[in-house]
Amino acid sequence: MDVAVLGATGDVGRQVCTQLVERQLLPTTSRLQLVGRPGGASGRAVHGLRVDLIDAYDEHAPMLDVALDPADVVADVVVVAAGRTVTPRNDGLPPSRAGLAADNAAVFRAYADALAEHGSGSEVVVVVSNPVELAVAIMAERLGRHRVIGMGAWLDTLRFRRELAVQLGVRRHRVGGFVGGQHGEDAVPLWSTVRIGGLDVAERERAVARLRGPRTLSTFPDEIAAAKAELIAVASQDIGEAFALIDSWPPDLRVVMRPFMTHQSGAKTATGTASATIDLLDTILDGRDIVVAGQVVLDGEATVGGAPAHGVLGVPVVLGPEGWSRVLLDPLPPDEDARLAQAAAAIDAATAPWLDPVPAGAGLHAPQEVRA
Repeated sequence: MDVAVLGATGDVGRQVCTQLVERQLLPTTSRLQLVGRPGGASGRAVHGLRVDLIDAYDEHAPMLDVALDPADVVADVVVVAAGRTVTPRNDGLPPSRAGLAADNAAVFRAYADALAEHGSGSEVVVVVSNPVELAVAIMAERLGRHRVIGMGAWLDTLRFRRELAVQLGVRRHRVGGFVGGQHGEDAVPLWSTVRIGGLDVAERERAVARLRGPRTLSTFPDEIAAAKAELIAVASQDIGEAFALIDSWPPDLRVVMRPFMTHQSGAKTATGTASATIDLLDTILDGRDIVVAGQVVLDGEATVGGAPAHGVLGVPVVLGPEGWSRVLLDPLPPDEDARLAQAAAAIDAATAPWLDPVPAGAGLHAPQEVRA
């Protein structure tokens, strides 16, 4: 199978390319297509990246190809890492999702249109770029919703499992559980899905109650807002102390605030983001079906807030070589259900201005046939 990475020379794109080759997920007979923009800095750097990867991994590197025109992107799996990235503003806060959407919607649309017109009609698209929900919506409109998945919820899920594992003193592979909703501050830790290897139901319930305390997700947004304000104040004096402060908070709050603080420090989360992306690529390339969390376009497969969900939302799904096939979301406790419904509403409001209008009665996220 062949892979194309859109935005190959960006922070995350470069890491995805490097980890793909380093981990030998692609045989030497497969192709890794490095995609940049003509006339820009990435159009120059992508040639250098190709040479650098060959220089480092010549013995086991796949065939490395450069593409500068969206119409030339041809692969079985396409990673969308193109567009502007999240960088703090002068006031220390990250840019708004609306600002990112304004900058990146045209980029997402150009690649989606090109894939719809020139692609094979069976590509699986893994979205990394932000706003991940908008990119998923735009790609799904043009390519079909089951072929598009955003990796933001999987990254949040891995972070959640790690924080739980650290608190429990076990390795992450022993901990299950998912994060849904919107990638970022509207992420929804689904505590009811937590599973811990080696513990029976009663032991697990006691462990989760101990980790979570009396808190519910109804207060989670207020906790996040207060934590951000406190971190910004502490970080202005001592960045190390700010990271230490995060360690004292509950696991679900750490999931949101640790990457926030990483960006505030001037570093990026590129390595972790790429590693989570590679997890999904490994599954697709290997032909397996596994349960992951991802941002996908729903058409009634899950019930949220008492009604079938229609639109983009992060949920647990079955992912395989042809995309995602099923949603695996059992009935949720009231606080989780309410937060997931709020996240769905926020995503709908944020994506609607950038999506093409559809005929009345067609359904915003009905599967779209690939244009020939």
